[in-house]
Amino acid sequence: MFGTVVLAAMALLHAYLWLRLVRDTTRSGRARRRLTVLLAVLGLLPVAALLLRRTLPLEAAAPLDWVAYCWLGVAFYAFLSLLVLEPVRWLAALSRRRRRTREVAAAPVTVAGGPGDPAGDDVPAPSRRLFLARSLAVTAGAVAVGTAGTGAYFANSAPVVRRVPVTLAGLDPALDGLRIVTFSDGHLSATYGGRRFERLVELVNAQQPDVVAIVGDLVDGDVSELREEVAPLADLVSRQGVYFVTGNHEYFVDTNAWLRHLPTVGVQVLRNERVAIGRAGATVDLAGIDDRTAASSGLAGHGADLDAALDGRDDATPVVLLAHQPVMVEQARAAGVDLQLSGHTHGGQLWPFDYAVRLDQPAVQGWSRHGDTQLYVTPGAGYWGPPMRIGARPEVTVVELRSP
Repeated sequence: MFGTVVLAAMALLHAYLWLRLVRDTTRSGRARRRLTVLLAVLGLLPVAALLLRRTLPLEAAAPLDWVAYCWLGVAFYAFLSLLVLEPVRWLAALSRRRRRTREVAAAPVTVAGGPGDPAGDDVPAPSRRLFLARSLAVTAGAVAVGTAGTGAYFANSAPVVRRVPVTLAGLDPALDGLRIVTFSDGHLSATYGGRRFERLVELVNAQQPDVVAIVGDLVDGDVSELREEVAPLADLVSRQGVYFVTGNHEYFVDTNAWLRHLPTVGVQVLRNERVAIGRAGATVDLAGIDDRTAASSGLAGHGADLDAALDGRDDATPVVLLAHQPVMVEQARAAGVDLQLSGHTHGGQLWPFDYAVRLDQPAVQGWSRHGDTQLYVTPGAGYWGPPMRIGARPEVTVVELRSP
């Protein structure tokens, strides 16, 4: 279903781009044919990148992914720009029709095709339409390239550090100021990793975390491909440990291999379980659950089970839940969770996708309250698909727990 929707969307997107950028801006001939072939090839590149991702080695996938997904970002914003400019085209067409109506009304009665016949005197109109179409195409192209370029710069720059104080009822004063440094959606892949991920680890360490929480979608590939890319995790320094919960993308690859590998680089995976985080004799529970898509992955024993994670706990002790998808907050609220930390949304990643995310998730990014449960959604550190971010900077979040 997902693949069918993606292919249909790609086809419609490129059909519209062909209509406005090729057919409307060229006359029938060689130039139109060449541009049609070029657009068709560009349109097939993202499809090829998706289909070949599991067969091409990472080194071969990287150049294809960069070109394919960069084009996809440019094409998306060209599409939006052209949609915004459609009223200009409509107004120009309306003006032409009104002008022709006036000319017909004012013209003397003549033999059809004669010197005064408007039907034989419309040669300039196609030239005006062609000039307008090309002007709009150039404008849309400039906006698309500028927007995509800005998005690429932000996506590949250092994450911003956001400090979020959260007061938890019942938190022992001895735990006041406890820092949980969290990030999500690294999406280590052919186009993200290396020095950028090392810089992320350094940034996390600079916050002097008591706890590091990685809330899913860390990888987009198998251990054999990304072993070196994920190695910087071993350099994380945290007083009370580094914890991880699966996201939906962990179930697109060899999940169990990653669950075996992450502890070798110092990352403890929380799978429907909890640990006690203590300081000066006081504790707060840190719980983690599998992603909500885990149950449909076909892997035995996988599936989000909040009841199992919270079973037997002391209700007087505050609990912080790590759950990849914000939508799990409804279960968390019903179970009396004090704070849920999530990712998944990328903050929308490419505006205006944040509006679409709202149809599936209760929050896109930032802090919100749901009954007695607080929710913080971090917009993520990496990206998926186009290596761009518009309206959602990459982020490392420092959650500072406060006692009432």
